[in-house]
Amino acid sequence: MLTLYGIPNCDTIKKARTWLEKNKIAYTFYDYRKDSISTDKVENWFKAFPWEKVINKASTTWKELPEELKLSVTDEKSAAKLAVAHTTVIKRPVIEDATGKAVTLGFSEKIYEETFLK
Repeated sequence: MLTLYGIPNCDTIKKARTWLEKNKIAYTFYDYRKDSISTDKVENWFKAFPWEKVINKASTTWKELPEELKLSVTDEKSAAKLAVAHTTVIKRPVIEDATGKAVTLGFSEKIYEETFLK
């Protein structure tokens, strides 16, 4: 079963959940704002996607961070620390397969079709 990571009130999460349900793809939802996220989990996502993609610099959270904190995010270690402290800076959703490997980042109908309907 897939695990979809995000926050419930996010429009992109809602689109992803609707797409998965419409296509009858079973998943578990993990609310990382409520249940937090571990450094190990974030670092695992960096194995699948560059940290620069996982950290959403277009997010409201990123834009509201102090400039010195933004400038301190220069590598995987500092990006993971930021993601754990400010989970809403993570691009949503991250979907993992049954083995715990991150397979998609963000929502794209085309990528979902290619990934989950093969």
